[in-house]
Amino acid sequence: MAGDRFIPDRGLTVRMVATMALLALVYAAFVVALLWVGMPWWLVLLVVVGVALVQYFGSDRIAMTALGAREVTERQDPELHAVVDRLCALADMPKPRVAVARTDVPNAFATGHSGRSTVVCVTTGLRRRLDNVELEAVIAHELSHVAHRDVAVMTVAAFLGIVAGFLVQAGMRFALLAGGGRSREGGPAPAVVALLVVAVSAAVWALSFLLTRALSRYRELAADRAAAHLTARPSALSSALTKISGDMARIPTRDLRQVEPFNAFFFAPALARGGFSLGSLLSTHPPVERRLAQLAEISRRIGREA
Repeated sequence: MAGDRFIPDRGLTVRMVATMALLALVYAAFVVALLWVGMPWWLVLLVVVGVALVQYFGSDRIAMTALGAREVTERQDPELHAVVDRLCALADMPKPRVAVARTDVPNAFATGHSGRSTVVCVTTGLRRRLDNVELEAVIAHELSHVAHRDVAVMTVAAFLGIVAGFLVQAGMRFALLAGGGRSREGGPAPAVVALLVVAVSAAVWALSFLLTRALSRYRELAADRAAAHLTARPSALSSALTKISGDMARIPTRDLRQVEPFNAFFFAPALARGGFSLGSLLSTHPPVERRLAQLAEISRRIGREA
């Protein structure tokens, strides 16, 4: 783990390893199934490898561009850099790049697959709503993601779902255009092959979706725990989470939907469902109530140890 002063989390490590192993099996079966239903090997290679490379090496730039974020230097934003510097020194970890997204959606995220590409970004809406102590707690949460390397794991884990989702859409369009005639070689109709690809891709997408969402919810709880212990101020993180969750309801739905695809990387989801429900089980984050309860327990524990 990059930051050895963040509390170790074996549960997170085990879950990340298990999720990646299961996704690797699903990925291998996916490739075999695509070849079995008749998809040309060169097309499978192009789609799977091409998307994987773009997702892995370009995730930071894609996220930054989509959210309108820009990297800021110490001279441009000394206050924000001071917070990141202090926390990195406290955690004994390398400092990531620092960015600001000019949007009123109050949030923060970390992205990137390696040290050089890692970025911690906060929005102007977040900074406007939080005081310095609360902002520090949120940034500590994001730095925990970097230290535990779960940013890179989530980037890799998400790629299989992206490939499968792309093939579902492409296969449906192709099936509608191809018609029902047989191929020139006397094999199955192109439309049939396309529908088989859609069926396989849809199953893979569902499996990868469930696996990555379960991991995403746990990693948020792990990052809350790590940030609370690093700063020794779990109440500051609770206050920030309460403010952000409450103010999110006041943001226009159109703005929230624009950033919703990046929910898995946000401190708090742009569009969330309260309480325990089927929707919460499929969400990227655990319910706010569960996060606040965990932070309250950490606060009580720290109080007893003081």
